[in-house]
This record gives sequence, structure tokens and C-alpha cells, in this order.
Amino acid sequence: MRFSLYYVLIILSIFCFSACSESNPSSFEIIRKDGMVLIPKGLLNMGGDNQQADANELPKHKVQISSFWMDETEVTNKQFATFVNATSYVTVAERAIDWEKMKLDLPPNTPKPPDSLLLAGALVFQATEQPIPLNDPGRWWQWTIGADWQHPEGPESNIKNKMNHPVVQIAWEDAAAYAKWANKRLPTEAEWEWASRGGKEDAIYPWGNENINDGVKKANFWQGLFPYQNSETDGFFTTAPSKSYPPNTYGLYDMAGNVWEWCTDWLDVEYYKKASASTANTNGPTKGYNPSMPFQQEKVIRGGSFLCNDDYCSGYRNSRRMGSSVDTGLNHTGFRCVKDLGNEN
Repeated sequence: MRFSLYYVLIILSIFCFSACSESNPSSFEIIRKDGMVLIPKGLLNMGGDNQQADANELPKHKVQISSFWMDETEVTNKQFATFVNATSYVTVAERAIDWEKMKLDLPPNTPKPPDSLLLAGALVFQATEQPIPLNDPGRWWQWTIGADWQHPEGPESNIKNKMNHPVVQIAWEDAAAYAKWANKRLPTEAEWEWASRGGKEDAIYPWGNENINDGVKKANFWQGLFPYQNSETDGFFTTAPSKSYPPNTYGLYDMAGNVWEWCTDWLDVEYYKKASASTANTNGPTKGYNPSMPFQQEKVIRGGSFLCNDDYCSGYRNSRRMGSSVDTGLNHTGFRCVKDLGNEN
């Protein structure tokens, strides 16, 4: 039987990581193909790493991860445009709202909004005029008619000069559709965290433990008093171009900040306490559970965005988990894809 040099390198890389990279992850050799990188198998110590960890990040538990391929960047506007041009796909944000469907995720007897608000649109971040309490996200998210992936901040905005930025205003349904078209899939939550850690067990961030505000610029995040004042010391108020910051040990860019990334799992805030959490990597729970949103099923989002800082959500921590409803588009939410080993064609 003949093996190509390429696949020999893959086998050797996986073996080498299993044998030695836990103690010296910097020795890991990155293998790239078609904009993806090979993520080795291993045992993930999943969950919160410091005092910032929320209850839904605990307890830490072991999950066995198989090798897989992962997009080295978040899916860009250019890549998503190629998908849309090939398929004529219409995103959730570009469709008029189906009230009968929407009300199923709302408290009983929620009044129907005026038809003028049920037009196609999405949520857009709006900085406040003064400091406010951080317990009401509705104060800084504005429903915007005409906002979609091509007009992320509203109908007057565009992506003309942002084709290498991550695509946003993407609902989970949109991300899943793109992944299927590309012969890929969305990552499980465990796969995402394993890839973000880059072989650095119990590290707080993809780059290690150094605070995000110290040293060299590490990610696109909110610098200042959220949601009122952003100093933009990194040069970006919203998204940054892909590869603006150094990659992690596995060669993945923007695993922290820039945009939140969809995972395939339902968000169950109690899942880590269940025995099924400590099994070989799966798609997680069969349904979501979040007492703060009892009528809404949410999918997991990971990695934080340009709106995160330590005073608000510290979303750029490896273990940070949040959720969003499958039909929600926001201008800080995107995705990246994975592919199973042996499914490269």
C-alpha cells in the first residue's frame, strides 16, 4: 500500500502531539490544507480556569477529542458571498419575520408587534450616550430593519471594503447551511474549546495566561467603558480583518474576540454537572436549558467578540460559553467550520 507524503506527515503530527506537545506545545507542527488546519486528538480538560468562570463553565471535566480539520479563520464575507452566489441562499435576516413561529420562543400572551417591525432585519449594536448598568442588553442592541450580512450595521452600511472581515448577521441556520454546502460542519462545543486552547492545558486564553490588556495586541475586543466609550486602541470599532492578530499554537486566528462563533451544541447551563458531559466528544445535550430564557432554545456561541472586555463578558476566555437563539442575527456573531478526518474531498 502506498501513502502520500502528505498523509504520512499527518500521522506523524498526530503521534508527535500525543507523545510530546502537552509539555511543549510550541513544538507542534502546523499542517494546513485549503484554508484549514489539522487539530490533533487529545484529552480536553474542559471548563473554567480562573475566578472569572461562570457557574455554567464548571465543574471542569475530561472529554476525549478525535482529530479534525478546522478553518484557520472565521468565515469571511468573501467566502460567504461565494456560497450565496452559488446557491441563491437567503439568510434569516433577509426574510420577513414569521410571527407564528417567533412567538413559540416567547412568554405566553406576548403581544404581537406592529407589522412594520416584522420586516426583514437584525440586531445592531448601538453605543450608549452615557455609562449604564450592564444587566440589560436591550439598552445597547437595536432592532434594525434592513440589517443583514451585506449591510451589517443597517441598510446604509455595506461590506465593500470588508471582504476579508468575518461575515456577521449570521443566524445558526445560516451557518449550518454554509457548512453543509462546503462539505463541512459546525464544531461541537468541546472541539471548539480544545482547538482554542492550542494544547495549553488550563490556559485562560488562546495565547496563554497573560492578561489581554498586557503586552502585544492579541485580539479585537472592547477597550474602554462598555457600552459607552471605546478607545479603539486596536484600531477597530467593529470587526477586524482576518489574521490581524497572531494565531494560537494550532495556527488558528481570532479564536478570541472579533466575532462570536456558532457551535452545533444546544446550550444547557447545567450540562457540565451531568455524567454525559465527560464522554467522548459528542454534540452535547439533546435540548437546551437556560432558566434566564425559559421559553427560548439556544445554541452555544464561543470566543467573544469586538464588544467583550473584562468588565462585561470576558468572552475571549477559552472556557466562556454563551447562547443565542437559532434565528438571531447580530453584527458581532459569525462562525467557522470543521471537517472530520478522512472527509477532505
